[in-house]
Amino acid sequence: MAFYEVYSHPVLIRYKASVCTSATVFLVVVVCLTYISPLLVAFRSQGFWIQRNTYEEQAVVRFQYETLLVVATGANGDHVAWSTFPHLNNMLGEKLRIPAVSVREEDQNQDGKLDRLIFQMQLPLKDEENVYSVQLLLIFSYQLFTKSTVVMQSLAYMQHSSPVPGAKLFISGDLRLQQRTPLPHRGLFNIYNVSVIDGSSPFASAYDLDNIVRRYQERNLTTVLSCPIPVWTTGRAARSPFQLIAEIHYPVEVISYYPGFWETIKFAWIQYVSILLIFLWVFERIQTFVFQNQVLTTVPITTGKPHQQ
Repeated sequence: MAFYEVYSHPVLIRYKASVCTSATVFLVVVVCLTYISPLLVAFRSQGFWIQRNTYEEQAVVRFQYETLLVVATGANGDHVAWSTFPHLNNMLGEKLRIPAVSVREEDQNQDGKLDRLIFQMQLPLKDEENVYSVQLLLIFSYQLFTKSTVVMQSLAYMQHSSPVPGAKLFISGDLRLQQRTPLPHRGLFNIYNVSVIDGSSPFASAYDLDNIVRRYQERNLTTVLSCPIPVWTTGRAARSPFQLIAEIHYPVEVISYYPGFWETIKFAWIQYVSILLIFLWVFERIQTFVFQNQVLTTVPITTGKPHQQ
């Protein structure tokens, strides 16, 4: 009569030993190696604790209609200037030139965030005056919302000079965020939500470009006009104003921040478990070999209960 298998199940074998035996010592060592070694490997691989992370966001940028312009009109240091600050304009006297200004901000992709500023200026000059260099400061409101809420006042500084008198200057560039330290992962960050230029000050030092730029660069979070491309046009006709056109784009930024506790733990847990699975597989095979072959003396007890997988 032929026989066939109708059912099967694994047999559970329990290996028992007293506490003070080499088998117990072996088991303690294996458990420690299994669970501590992955921790050491993950930590030594320099990827266990995530110390900083990045994300992308396009800032909400608004031009504040605050401007400071300095134009050199001669090789001997002659210059004219204009600003949106009444105290400075009063101090300029005969060097004050009031230009015609046009400002337009555009949302090119219709996503609710402005993408570009077009700043146009026509500066009246006397017949004997020529433009050799231009320095322009524009003040912006800059805000971020994805992680921490960042609210600050920032500036774009643009400068160009030429030995040949100019009739027109065109500049195009990106208003880029510069970080010396990462941002916090949440909360309100408004330490720099103060005026870059103190327009209420009656002192000339408050409007000196050296002082403005020096104080601004002491901040950990700033904006700069990146990759400006100037186009200097010569041949200004008599009694024609000097033209200045600046196109400033507001790009998507890669922002660095300190991750929070749960984000750090989640990243560490992924690193630890992925390595732990390998150690569990290896040391399970080692234990099976040691106890099945009685490398260490134990008492095997066979039970009829199937081994639960």
